[in-house]
Amino acid sequence: MPNLVQRLSLQMKQSPQQVLLSSLLQLPILSLEQKLKVELEMNPLLEIDEEMEVIEEIDLEAEESELEKNEETENSEDAIDEFEKEEIDWDSILNDEDTYEFRMAKDDSAEVFDRPEVAQTTLPEHLLSQLGMANLSPDEEVIGEYIVWNINEDGYLTYSADAIAENLDVDVEQVETVLKVIQNFDPLGIGARSLQECLLVQMLDIEYPNPDAIEILRDHFDDFTNKRYEKIAKKMEISLEEIKMAIEEITRLNPKPGEGYVLFHQNVIVPDLEVEKNEEGEYTISMNDWNVPHLRINNSYKKLLLDRKKSSKETRDYIRQSLESARWLINSIHQRRATILRVLEAIIDKQRKFFDHGKEHIKPMILKDIAEEIGMDISTISRVTNGKYVQTEHGVFELKYFFSEKIRSDSGDDVSNKTIKNIIKEIIEKEDPDKPFNDQRIAEMLKDKSFHVARRTVAKYREQMMIPVSRLRRKL
Repeated sequence: MPNLVQRLSLQMKQSPQQVLLSSLLQLPILSLEQKLKVELEMNPLLEIDEEMEVIEEIDLEAEESELEKNEETENSEDAIDEFEKEEIDWDSILNDEDTYEFRMAKDDSAEVFDRPEVAQTTLPEHLLSQLGMANLSPDEEVIGEYIVWNINEDGYLTYSADAIAENLDVDVEQVETVLKVIQNFDPLGIGARSLQECLLVQMLDIEYPNPDAIEILRDHFDDFTNKRYEKIAKKMEISLEEIKMAIEEITRLNPKPGEGYVLFHQNVIVPDLEVEKNEEGEYTISMNDWNVPHLRINNSYKKLLLDRKKSSKETRDYIRQSLESARWLINSIHQRRATILRVLEAIIDKQRKFFDHGKEHIKPMILKDIAEEIGMDISTISRVTNGKYVQTEHGVFELKYFFSEKIRSDSGDDVSNKTIKNIIKEIIEKEDPDKPFNDQRIAEMLKDKSFHVARRTVAKYREQMMIPVSRLRRKL
């Protein structure tokens, strides 16, 4: 039997404004530029304030009063009744206290950035130009183009020959034939499906290749990548000195033939912020937002919204929704900017020694420290620090670089794990390449320096720094 039950529960829901602000906080400066350009295309009430003019605040009460007077003089009582029935909440749509403008500090040196980019040839363009001179049949050219467009930035083919043959409905032998032609294009080894194939193609193209190097790449590649040199020497029945000569020749080859053809804008970090020390010894923060569009509300739509004779209800509803969306966007951009600045100010305050003396003086700090300092949620701090970079006197750093775990030294001081990582890196750089230190030995050396770090912690930090294990660091 159906019955009516009343339940009381707590739920956390984000308003549309909060969702918008959260999404904007995650965006680095280049992504924000693209986001605003898309919004400008989609929302007709947004426009770029190219002259940085100050927009006068809209006095909607006066406009509404004037409209009512005009309608009274025209005896349009029906229109007035309909206008009142709509119950438009002008304060929520156009807050009289707000200025509908998003203005960034104008950079007087903006012309420095407005320079023509150097023409660059992309990797596909470079390969396609060679493909056109390879004397291939029309069918082979189709296969060749398909292969070229599936080569990644490192120069490796991302599809197997079987998959390409199936997609193009051709024989695998045809694909292999065209692929061998492309692999001998410049750069040599391009289009290889593995590192082994890439190095072999380059080695076989040498006029007088080392036969031992060819055999190592062809028959003992797994042992070679794992640096089991004694095992290779035993299998090939040659000396370690001959193995060393062969490996020296292999190391001259290019493991990433596609490098050098990536466009500049695809491989660059643009700092979102810049920190400089002024004459008084204090740090000033500036945002690198010279290229972010300056937004304002298109004032002409206000008249269309209030002119009931020339616009339908559907038109007014659409304008009202677009106006609300534009207001949220502009307010969210203001809040994004203020939030990022507050976070960086708190970071500078907590990491003053880093900004004064360099990264050797970084202190342990977690997201919670900054969240409590400025009264914000940890998730907000996480969004702000992820993917945002700051230019300092000591280099360019991601904001999350300033956060690290702490390790207690024998003296009782808390030390950042980044300091421990730097010590581990220095130990490895100074080790004997013939007898590299294992993780346990490094842990013991850290203990001698008053840092009690477990072997597994050393292994974790080493892996985070992309440093291989001792066996793979060993050299002949």
